[in-house]
Amino acid sequence: MKTFKRVMALVMVAALCLVCFAACGGSEGETTSSAPADSTSAPAADGAAFKIGSTGPLTGEAAIYGTAVMNAAKIAVDEINAEGKIKFEFKYEDDVADGETAVNAYNKLMDWGMQILMGPVTTGSSIAVGAKTFEERVFSLTPSGSSTDIIDGKDNFFQVCFTDPNQGTGSADYISENMKDAKVAVIYRNDDAYSQGIHDTFVKEAKAKNVEIVYEGTFTKDTATDFSVQLTAAKAANADTVFLPIYYQPASVILKQANDMGYKPTFFGVDGMDGILTMEGFDAKLAEGVMLLTPFSADAEDEKTQSFVKKYKEAYGDTPNQFAADAYDGIYIIAEALQKAGCTVDMSAEEICEKLIAVMPTLSFDGLTGEGMTWAKTGEVSKAPRAVVIKDGVYVTPGK
Repeated sequence: MKTFKRVMALVMVAALCLVCFAACGGSEGETTSSAPADSTSAPAADGAAFKIGSTGPLTGEAAIYGTAVMNAAKIAVDEINAEGKIKFEFKYEDDVADGETAVNAYNKLMDWGMQILMGPVTTGSSIAVGAKTFEERVFSLTPSGSSTDIIDGKDNFFQVCFTDPNQGTGSADYISENMKDAKVAVIYRNDDAYSQGIHDTFVKEAKAKNVEIVYEGTFTKDTATDFSVQLTAAKAANADTVFLPIYYQPASVILKQANDMGYKPTFFGVDGMDGILTMEGFDAKLAEGVMLLTPFSADAEDEKTQSFVKKYKEAYGDTPNQFAADAYDGIYIIAEALQKAGCTVDMSAEEICEKLIAVMPTLSFDGLTGEGMTWAKTGEVSKAPRAVVIKDGVYVTPGK
């Protein structure tokens, strides 16, 4: 019955789209989201296209992430449509990195006729939407939601980015192997699943590798404006390395306040730090020497990365970050999975979901963010993070 209803919904949406196209020249007049007018890609000329939806923040504090995902996904969709083996129509909704808003955005996409969700972008939104996609059997691939809570108990939800535990473990391993005798302070947000998750695995792995943690300080969303207590304590503990498993907004405050008090340790972050260089009002010079783990570096010299970076810069006038690269890979992963599973555009979201669940653990994918990427049945991706350092306002491989 559910499948029949979804098929009928798709037929009705398709009919409405044809009417709108004839009357309005194919405009997206029905869109009420706060997303930009061009957040929907043009449909295939013959109408035979898979409908991929996505949600992420285009407004609010995390807009850098969501905008990068939308932009990169559109580049990938255009490339795939031009190649002609498979066709996509892509629609993006602003969820302001808020769970309730994300669920509303998801419902809009389902009303539009979405068959596959490439999102949401952030962990909180992914957790909120996950219950809906599981119940309604919609295949979901988040480009950047990294918490294991997103995929826990959901056979239809997969990740492009490496998980929070992987980031915590990778960071501890890198410090252990490359920053001998470091005295480490950790500052993390204890009311955020992303930050707490990375912190927990980092501390566990650091202790196992005999990395010395001399101080741990916490903050919450409401106290993310003053880090004087945490920084003073880290400095008093003689911490020469400060690990920040947090997003770039509070990290930017920490970097400024540390500079103001003359405290100059090595700051080491994770993928949530990506975006700090383009943050409005932030002096990028304060991030000089900051290290972070990321699966993507725009300065990589391989042809695939350079082609993507060039297209992104030409289209949007900016250098793509890791979130953009994850989204670009995400669209291509979906394309490969659909073709391998033998999916057709007339299938319902439920039918596509079951086929993609079966095929995902059999894929091996080479992308911008990793070679030979594979997926467990639990939704986790297997790929290795790499370290970069900020030098002269750009990410470079350490030692370059």
